[in-house]
Amino acid sequence: MAGEDRVGDEPAVVAAPVDPQIAAELPGLGLSWCAFGVAGDLLARSSDGVHARLRALSDRHRGAQAIALRGRTVPHAYRTLFRHLGLEPDVQRIPVEALMVERLQAGAYRPRGRLADALAVATIETEVGVWALDADRVAGEPQLVLASGRVVVADAAGPLAELFAFPGGGQAVTAATRRVLVFAVVAPGVPEIAVEEALWTAWDLLTS
Repeated sequence: MAGEDRVGDEPAVVAAPVDPQIAAELPGLGLSWCAFGVAGDLLARSSDGVHARLRALSDRHRGAQAIALRGRTVPHAYRTLFRHLGLEPDVQRIPVEALMVERLQAGAYRPRGRLADALAVATIETEVGVWALDADRVAGEPQLVLASGRVVVADAAGPLAELFAFPGGGQAVTAATRRVLVFAVVAPGVPEIAVEEALWTAWDLLTS
């Protein structure tokens, strides 16, 4: 599998193949991913350091920040993509906005375990949504394909997840997972550096 770990450095970020029909209809839509080894139970409690990071983000993100979010480059790009996909972003919110609204309703970003917290921090800090799969259960490399007229994340064996939805089924991360594949759906206009930073933030939190 491409995207193998680079010793002493961030894992290589790979741009996944995109079905030609998708590329023609939605130029710039992409999928980026990286894979790396992990230790321990990814569904267990996060470290105190990650909890502190979530508290700091909670303190920074209040009502004014939520209102200003839509005018920022990355969230605006994802809202535009949602509309191109036939999704209403004020109903099905883009990933970072969904987390921020949840924070406003709950009063803070609530810890949910190593994997969920790492993905949440990466999304909140970079505004790029990230998800994860058990890398050892992915057949080949992930890609964007059409399935029943919808754009989905798939591998050589078939669909893995709907766009902007947490993967389920046999490829989902479990307590026994020892290699993780973290991926981001890239909206047209989102800078490559933001996508890399999102994936590397998740990698750093899951391996530190």
